Amino acid sequence: MSLSLSLSTLELPLVHPFTIARGTEDVARTAVFRLEWNGLEGLGETVPIPRYNESVQSVLAYFNEHALRADDPYLLDELLHEGIPPAARCGLDIALHDLIGKDCGKQLYRLFGLDPRKTPLTSFTIGIGDPETTMRKVAEIGDHPVLKVKLGLGNAEQEVATIEMIRSKYTGTIRIDANEGWTAEQAVAVLREMERFDIEFCEQPIEAGHPEQLRYVKEHSRIPIVTDEDSLTANDLPKLYGCVDGINVKLAKTGGIRGAIKMIHAARALGMKIMLGCMVESQISATAAAQISPLVDWADIDGPFLTKDDPFTGITYDKGKIVLPQGPGLGVREKAGVA
Repeated sequence: MSLSLSLSTLELPLVHPFTIARGTEDVARTAVFRLEWNGLEGLGETVPIPRYNESVQSVLAYFNEHALRADDPYLLDELLHEGIPPAARCGLDIALHDLIGKDCGKQLYRLFGLDPRKTPLTSFTIGIGDPETTMRKVAEIGDHPVLKVKLGLGNAEQEVATIEMIRSKYTGTIRIDANEGWTAEQAVAVLREMERFDIEFCEQPIEAGHPEQLRYVKEHSRIPIVTDEDSLTANDLPKLYGCVDGINVKLAKTGGIRGAIKMIHAARALGMKIMLGCMVESQISATAAAQISPLVDWADIDGPFLTKDDPFTGITYDKGKIVLPQGPGLGVREKAGVA
């Protein structure tokens, strides 16, 4: 029995154009992995991040040029070696875990010894937009209990006004994410203005690579600071010790589920809180991340909210709480009529 890997590109139109400090997209593009072994198929997916010089094309090219190092899906150390770029390793990692779960006939969270009742609430992300568009999106989410608002374009007065406008209508939890859009001084000024709006935390306020500036922001604001672009893998965490309150873990950055779990345990050892995040992605990646969500404090696994025409089913939500599917492996299924 040999492992057989095939890859394809998936395009996911978005419900709304999605704007952050670095740009706008209206279609998400991912690479879907299909890994066959012993009559079973493992599904995987990766969403390469251009900021780290990865793309769907680079993932496809890597596997066109490099064969898998083993034919046994349980040989994870061999198959998921560090020589594979993170985005490519992520898709293979997810497919291998799905395959192993199906071979064992067990849900993936059970193989990790996790309680599905302990999944967290997820936030619903609202991209940067004009006031009318922003408030229309707020109205659309209804009574969803947690909102994450993208900021970071640099107009402090306008950004404070945006949060004030949202808070005037929305009573749930608000998180904000600047995606590296502010300087340290801007961050402190804006966050001090926003303290009155009961913000749960601010994600990545400044450009990555400056932990001493993160410490400055943390020490001069009452709003907790969480990193994203500054925390790619477990190896990045020691230099952030004492500089931030928490980190955002994403499978596409860590190289998959194994790397994410390693990062989560490292963060716990350093006393950091943990958010489990996602990219704009299909149910494959979102459900893969959700399988380990009982390990974290916060979740931002909202890809299924942001896309339309997803060809897969996976996690669902109960008033914002993540509900894991019951099938073996990831529990992800293709919708009827999807080739």
